[in-house]
Amino acid sequence: MNKQELIDAVADRTGDSKAATGEVIDAVLAAIKHALNAGGTVQLVGFGSFSTGQRAARTGRNPSTGAEIQIAAARTVKFTAGKAFKDAVNAS
Repeated sequence: MNKQELIDAVADRTGDSKAATGEVIDAVLAAIKHALNAGGTVQLVGFGSFSTGQRAARTGRNPSTGAEIQIAAARTVKFTAGKAFKDAVNAS
């Protein structure tokens, strides 16, 4: 499912227009990004939680040449599925 299919599905389910639904979905995603950029976490009970983590700098290898390359440290985004979400997926 891509973003447009998600908008269509939510609009059909709620009866709202696709334009309004698209704005709401964009606003939700923007709020999640903002909270994670600020170093917080987002917990959606019954669905899961989003948080950030750290990946340390390390030395890697270029697979085609075998040369060593330095990989910079980075912040990562983690998603942990909630129990109800896992149960719903596994029930299928």
